Amino acid sequence: MPWCLCAILFFAPLEQTPEEEATEHLSKVRRIYIAVLTGGDAALQIRDLLMTSLHNSKQFVITEDEEKADAVLKGAGDDDVFTDTFQSSEGINARTQIGSGSSEGLRNYANSSSNHSGSLSIGENDSRRTEERKHEAIATVRLVSKDGDVIWSATAESLGAKFMGASADVADKISKRLVTDYKAAKEHMVNANQERVTPAAGVPASK
Repeated sequence: MPWCLCAILFFAPLEQTPEEEATEHLSKVRRIYIAVLTGGDAALQIRDLLMTSLHNSKQFVITEDEEKADAVLKGAGDDDVFTDTFQSSEGINARTQIGSGSSEGLRNYANSSSNHSGSLSIGENDSRRTEERKHEAIATVRLVSKDGDVIWSATAESLGAKFMGASADVADKISKRLVTDYKAAKEHMVNANQERVTPAAGVPASK
């Protein structure tokens, strides 16, 4: 087979898998618009935290104009406040009872009887009840391209971190995951492009 035909076949585009197509779209995302998340006031707070976290990552331009965005981040979020109740009880109980009796009769002389009884009771109960107020935040989001295709998605939940609340921790987790996957997508595309321009074995490099 002539080398020129080999080169044409080598460089001919192959049909991408859905995962490869999503990876390519993700690698090209530069501007992101974060839509209003469903879930009420808690979701609005998570949206604001997502905007701040993604902006601070220095990987994306966060825009308020959806028309200028390369992709839109959509989804839902919630931050629930609840009280955890813990109850424990400890008890020690002991009870002892001793009894004895005797009677003796001698005809025409004497009648005698004796009874002895005793009891010991010990009781101790300790009951404890504690209540702890907690926050549990959750968010599930998806990144949608201009064509309407979902190119990335994630779900995160948190009871709070050491230095941040539950909602802030959820936003931070989603932001870090998106940044990590975005960098991996860009690296994957760079490697894929290098493979495309590398001459196949037996095909002379173009001069």
